[in-house]
Amino acid sequence: MQKIKINFKLNGSMVSAEIHPRKRLLDVIREDFGITSVKEGCSEGECGACTVILDGEAVTSCCMLGAQVDGCSVITVEGLSKNGELDMLQQAFLDAGAVQCGFCTPGMILSAKALLMKKPNPTVDEIKMAIAGNLCRCTGYKKIIEAVMLVVQRK
Repeated sequence: MQKIKINFKLNGSMVSAEIHPRKRLLDVIREDFGITSVKEGCSEGECGACTVILDGEAVTSCCMLGAQVDGCSVITVEGLSKNGELDMLQQAFLDAGAVQCGFCTPGMILSAKALLMKKPNPTVDEIKMAIAGNLCRCTGYKKIIEAVMLVVQRK
């Protein structure tokens, strides 16, 4: 099958790739751009380890074709820090001790960030709903919710 060219913004920079039309976004990000924070956990969109922010929405990149992001903006956890400084949410995850094994952390942060981009002062229930698609086997979610609430309180 013939390759197609896609152009999109990745972490604020315009990028291009020639990809197989059936290549998943997860694989484009990892293989074509070397960003490994986007993890493959389940390949079914159930665990959230592959979450990215696509045009302001948290999405599972394992269930999307790379071709679907042509002309779009994609943010991975690497795209949150600016000038070597962690994003307020990344820092809050550290401050709250919301990081244990770390496998779910990038996707969890991106799901929470997408919520905060739309709703800067979410309730605990809204936070729970936003991260519901991200599985964590280590933290029990309490510290993760505390981290998001830290950002709300610090604003």
